Amino acid sequence: MKNTETQNYWTKRYLDKKTGWDIGYPSTPIKMYIDQLTNKNISILIPGAGNGYEAEYLHQKGFTNVSVLDISKPPLESFSKRNPNFPKEKLVLADFFLHHGQYDLIFEQTFFCSFSPTETNRLAYSKKMNALLKPKGKLVGVWFDIPLVTDNTENRPFGGDKETYLTYFTPYFKVHTFTTCYNSIPERANQELFGILKKL
Repeated sequence: MKNTETQNYWTKRYLDKKTGWDIGYPSTPIKMYIDQLTNKNISILIPGAGNGYEAEYLHQKGFTNVSVLDISKPPLESFSKRNPNFPKEKLVLADFFLHHGQYDLIFEQTFFCSFSPTETNRLAYSKKMNALLKPKGKLVGVWFDIPLVTDNTENRPFGGDKETYLTYFTPYFKVHTFTTCYNSIPERANQELFGILKKL
């Protein structure tokens, strides 16, 4: 199930190649976190995955239970062409807020910042992430540490700051770490926060 208006918006962005958030390879902070994982059978979700470079990296590293979710079909098709051996049933065309499942780990990469930054949307994101995680599950990823500009929808990615983000996360998560990335790509240096959040 999916929100048709939202689906159409993102599909047009991909077809028009207006995907400035897409760096073309796995985000370094997430890649380095993946490199520390030893259990390759854990269930992992990457919502709003877009072209799914982090999922591709996980697949190449031998992780066996990775789900890629996006509301738009073109990036999922692109991912499938690049990774023909990736299980088709793990490519999920759906609205994140309508998705059901239970995961050990969820990765965040330019997804949170895609929503209109209302308090309602951001709390709903945190609540849904919590619901999708198993007990002791973790939400891990990067969030943009940039000024929040809200005058039109093309200002995505919508940013924010550590203090504001934590007001949305702390009702649903124990914060293990949430700090400025030391290993961002050069173009995003000092503009990303790396977080490890454990489900309450």
